Amino acid sequence: MSKVEATAYQAAMLRALALANQSPRFGQNPQVGAVLINDQGEILAEGLHRGAGTAHAEIDALNNLAAKNLSAQGLTALVTLEPCNHTGITGPCAKALVEAGIKKVIFGTADPGEAEGGGRLTLEQAGVEVLDGLYEKECRVIIAPWFVNKFEKRPYVIIKWAASLDGRTAAADTSSKWITGAESRHDVHARRSQSQAILVGTNTVEVDDPELTARKPDGELYPDQPLRVIIGQRKISKDKRIFDEAAETIQLETHDLAEAMTTLFERGVNQVFVEGGSKIESELVKAGFADEFLIYLAPKLLGGPAVAIGDIGVGSIDRALDLEIIETLKLGNDILVRAVKKES
Repeated sequence: MSKVEATAYQAAMLRALALANQSPRFGQNPQVGAVLINDQGEILAEGLHRGAGTAHAEIDALNNLAAKNLSAQGLTALVTLEPCNHTGITGPCAKALVEAGIKKVIFGTADPGEAEGGGRLTLEQAGVEVLDGLYEKECRVIIAPWFVNKFEKRPYVIIKWAASLDGRTAAADTSSKWITGAESRHDVHARRSQSQAILVGTNTVEVDDPELTARKPDGELYPDQPLRVIIGQRKISKDKRIFDEAAETIQLETHDLAEAMTTLFERGVNQVFVEGGSKIESELVKAGFADEFLIYLAPKLLGGPAVAIGDIGVGSIDRALDLEIIETLKLGNDILVRAVKKES
């Protein structure tokens, strides 16, 4: 592969990743993007998967190419996920690429599905050149929620906290408004609006009385509001703000996190955004249910006992939970660190 080709492939896969990020999040199918390029690296068509029952990204790209009256003969397809090899609601993408005349397929990460996988073999048996692993980490991050849903049969869990640089979520007098700046808070609300459910413990509801709605910077509610979930057996007064009419609220009267995850998943919740407190977040980490971390850090030192996270079952440094930072973002004076569990 020449340096020019490598550069063209990298640019095309980055575009495919951007398309995948436009695909519906936390749906029945993974987010996937695809682009079709010629030998000069020019993108002739692109596609994405728009949800269960719609065309897969590769088919969407082929359809868009046909709409331009262009042929796929001799083109290269770059796809974030290995083309599928099974017939479900839609046909196998690997076969469609072969029949269209695609000469080379480059995908980011292999399809782990037992039924869906095998596309590479089908392509190679038909004489199509296949390469993989281009931006594999980024491609795996995109399909991680679907992977958890499909193989662990539970929601994808995002743990969020805001803290000072020394990891404190409140001062010694328990005051915490506001550790982070307005930009960070706006970012949290935007992410809430993209979530299916927000989960908190009963203590957070009693002490902080949060509303847990998703609001725009001007205070207006986002059109889509997540389900508000309280976990714990303590009786909560219905006059708390979390029970207002801005969004639906349920309480799972259990301390069994596995039971709670199953209940939410059976309800159709594929993703949970956890906003505290430290006890429930620590327990989720300890139980192995924490898939992603959103940590908002403010350039402040507070000291004191109000740590962001408590005991997670790590008794020694060699048992530390290793994370991989997948994104950092400057938000005003704050920094957002986005991390996932490092694969063993």
